[in-house]
Amino acid sequence: MKLIWSLLRTAIHLLVGVLILAIGFPFCSFRRRQAMIRWWSRKLLGICGITVRIVGRKPAFMETISAPTKQGMLVMNHISWIDSYVIHAFKPARFVAKSEIRSWPIIGYLCDRTGTIFIERGRRHAVHDVNKTLAEILRNDGFVAVFPEGTTTDGTHLLPFHANLIQAAVDAGVPVQPAALRYLKPGRKGVSKDEPTTAAAYIHTVNLFDSLKMIIHNAPIIAEIRLLDSIPPTGYKRHEIATMARAAIAEELGFSLDVDTVRTRPGTTPDLPVAPL
Repeated sequence: MKLIWSLLRTAIHLLVGVLILAIGFPFCSFRRRQAMIRWWSRKLLGICGITVRIVGRKPAFMETISAPTKQGMLVMNHISWIDSYVIHAFKPARFVAKSEIRSWPIIGYLCDRTGTIFIERGRRHAVHDVNKTLAEILRNDGFVAVFPEGTTTDGTHLLPFHANLIQAAVDAGVPVQPAALRYLKPGRKGVSKDEPTTAAAYIHTVNLFDSLKMIIHNAPIIAEIRLLDSIPPTGYKRHEIATMARAAIAEELGFSLDVDTVRTRPGTTPDLPVAPL
């Protein structure tokens, strides 16, 4: 009964998001839109039984919730379709997604209206064009979040980082903020500690509906983001920044890059719901 009720609440919440975007967004200021995105994302996480825990000092560009403060790019490992809402819950960001998502029912509309930058895979100069857009957003005090693995894992290892989209931070001259994400099953207070869980992982042949059921069934879950030392935009090339960010995230999560670098990519559907309200 709990699962059915949670799924029903999720469906209603998606429709609420559509109504907000269609009716409210056109008449709202930037600050108000940011606040709506944050509220909607927090509400979604609450319905799913997920709480967000931020560890580490936030950089200046992430301190203000409802308005941009300086510029920066967040670079994080990718585990689930819910990752983007975890980010939105404390600081709404701009994401990059494959162009096919734009045609998805409801989800495509939500992504499009909340500022997702779509990339047409296989089209010549597609990455170059997206980087120009991202760099312009960053120069105008925007907040961009990138998942350089390009797809999801079960959270037990890191895939190689693609450096292409990090070029936007180099071009804009803004810092890159590595962050390590993990999902935890909370332990009993004073009895046991929080333990990693793969319940939120969106991998292999799991579809969105089954993933949502898995998350709700295993709730409560803690989404923990550990903010690491930022990487300055000058003096490094994008591949160097990607390597440093991956090493820092791997160290924080306790992963061995010597082993994880050669892992085979799991069969996934990458770049899923990345920026709905």
